[in-house]
Amino acid sequence: MGDVIHNFPVVSDIRRHFPNAQINWVTESAYVPMVRLHPEVAAVHSVSLRNLKRAIFSLPMWRTLREDRARLSRQDYDLVIDTQGLVKSAIVARWAGAPIAGYTRAVAREPLAARAYTHTYNIAKNQHAVERNRQLAAAALGYTIDTAPDFGLNRQTPITTPVSGTMPTVVLLHATSRDNKKWLLQSWRELVRRLNEAGYAVSLPWGSAREKKMSEEIAIGHAHVTVPVSLSLTAAAALLQDAVAVVGVDTGLSHLAVALNRPTIGLYITTAPALTGLYGGTNAINLGGGSESEPANVSIDAVFAALAPHLAAKNAA
Repeated sequence: MGDVIHNFPVVSDIRRHFPNAQINWVTESAYVPMVRLHPEVAAVHSVSLRNLKRAIFSLPMWRTLREDRARLSRQDYDLVIDTQGLVKSAIVARWAGAPIAGYTRAVAREPLAARAYTHTYNIAKNQHAVERNRQLAAAALGYTIDTAPDFGLNRQTPITTPVSGTMPTVVLLHATSRDNKKWLLQSWRELVRRLNEAGYAVSLPWGSAREKKMSEEIAIGHAHVTVPVSLSLTAAAALLQDAVAVVGVDTGLSHLAVALNRPTIGLYITTAPALTGLYGGTNAINLGGGSESEPANVSIDAVFAALAPHLAAKNAA
């Protein structure tokens, strides 16, 4: 999900420089609703590579993939830009039957992918993914990047009916793909206590039964905590959009909160945020930055100190 959101500014850049451009996007089927949040994307094509990987011998899955390919190949494109730089993304890019712009072999995430590209560009690897994606598109289309990244999600235009209550709400995102990226249960519980004492309610969204159980454990004994029902990506975006602030581990929804212009604190326990962390000016604060061998110790005091200016601003308003 983070990779998807890191490409939102590319769409905004292209439309800014080419107002009449029609931009289509190819993504995994699970992320189609996420891509549709960007108002400048004309059409979204889904592919089901992940589903196929889970059921490699499933004839229906192979049939779905053939249908995905057929839909994409029926379109007439001037250019395809592969910002992912992987063999699988390069293969999908070729389905469109148009010239492909991508990274050189030296800087592609998977060097073999560069063999599929018509035009290659040597975009430096030691920079954040958002800027790297933007620079590839700018080089391919011949314009200069001269603005801060625009994720294209306007705070003044609600995604759907906001989730509101009588108290301002901070959303906590505790769930992530790997256990070693998680923050401690007692740390989340202490953060909830401090937020409640400061006059803020807390929402604890989840995406699986295991994550729901964790949300419920965090909420035990606290008066102003909500464990919502299972949310679609669009509903989760609405919840984030309505939040005063967001605190999250290394997970896609944390990046979405930044894209929605919400003050967001990212907790990087065993991953480094330099290249793929939260990115969005003063609204994105990354804490930690450890590794699997040396996890970062992100303290409650550090998290609450990072939150404090945004809570104070809300109180002043």
